[in-house]
Amino acid sequence: MNRPDLSEMKGFDPKLFTEFASQVGHGGALGILYVGHGPDWVELGLDYDEKLVGMADTGVIASGPIVSLMDMATSMALWVRLGRFRPQATLDMRVDYMRPATPGRRIVGRGECYGVTRSVGFVRGIAHDGDPADPVAHVAATFMFTKPSG
Repeated sequence: MNRPDLSEMKGFDPKLFTEFASQVGHGGALGILYVGHGPDWVELGLDYDEKLVGMADTGVIASGPIVSLMDMATSMALWVRLGRFRPQATLDMRVDYMRPATPGRRIVGRGECYGVTRSVGFVRGIAHDGDPADPVAHVAATFMFTKPSG
């Protein structure tokens, strides 16, 4: 499989990135899907799957896959705002769980980049299972760029 050189892309295409990541990475193992994006936001989806359930008797998707979904959605929101892929590390991510996800429903994770400095990007987001006004979780994160801007 040919790996695209993401640092050389003009603009950043979250749909193309998600399609690639679904074949090789952690997001692919979880089944993370592209939903939509705008100038500073990205939405990704995580379809309900029994293998993602925490305790079998509850039917609720475990917190780990939701954290992974939000890490990817918020990372990509930063790249969309920058207009390009830029290597980074998750410096801090706070996830406030508001309620359990409803069994059987897709989780939608929306990340929004609201600030960028020379070395850090600031993002926030929500995860919901059908109604953004009734979120499963709120997220706030910062990402540190690992290579100088070029």
